[in-house]
Amino acid sequence: MKKRSPFDKNKSLLDRAERKFGRFAVKNLMLILVFNMGFIFLADLFLRLMPDMGLPPNISNLLYFSRPLILSGQVWRVLSFILLPPNTSIIFIVFALVFFYYTGSVLEREWGAFKFNLFYLCGVLGTIAAGFISGFATNMYLNLSLFLAFAILFPNYEIRIYFLIPVKVKYLAIVNALFLLWGLIFNSWGGRLSIIVSLLNIILFFGGDFINIIKRTQRKKKWERDNRR
Repeated sequence: MKKRSPFDKNKSLLDRAERKFGRFAVKNLMLILVFNMGFIFLADLFLRLMPDMGLPPNISNLLYFSRPLILSGQVWRVLSFILLPPNTSIIFIVFALVFFYYTGSVLEREWGAFKFNLFYLCGVLGTIAAGFISGFATNMYLNLSLFLAFAILFPNYEIRIYFLIPVKVKYLAIVNALFLLWGLIFNSWGGRLSIIVSLLNIILFFGGDFINIIKRTQRKKKWERDNRR
C-alpha cells in the first residue's frame, strides 16, 4: 500500500518541524478519538434507556459546538465537538467507528504521527474558524476529510461494504465529493463556509498535487495538438 506521500515536496520544511515538535505528536490519535466517540455513543444510549434515574438525557448536548454557549463560558465546546459520534443507529455505529479508525491509522502509518497530527489539526482549526464565523460547527466534514485523504493516496484500495460488497474507495470518494458539492449549492452561506474551511487540510496538503495534475494534463493536450498539425 506504499505510495509517494504528498508531503515530499515540502519534505525539508516538514522534517525540520518534526525534529523540533515531533515529540509533542500524539500517537494512535485515531484510536483515542474513536474510543471516545464509542464511549459517548454508549453513554447516550444508556441515559436514554434509563430516563428515571434523574440524569441528563445525553452527554452529546454538553459537547456540541455552539458559539453563543462558548462565549457564555462553556469554552470546552471549542474542542469537545470533535468527539461526538456520528448520528447513526447502534447497528451502523460499529461500521462507522471501525472505518474511521482504519482510515486514520493507515494515514498515520503512511505519514507518521507528527504529519498525521498536523493534517488533523489543520482540519480542526478550519472547522473551529468556520464555527465562530457561522455560529455552529460539526465534525462530519472533518471526519470526511480523513476518508478523502485516504482515497487520494490509495484510490484503488478495495473495501467491503457490510463485509460483502467490494467497492474501490475512489468511487466512494466521488459519491462523497458529490455530497459536498450538493452542500455547497444548497446550503446556507454559513453551511458552505463550514464545508470549505473544515476541508482546509485537504486544500493545504493536496492542493499542490492537484495543480500539478492539471498542469500535466494541459501539457499533454498541448503536445497532442502540436503533434496533430
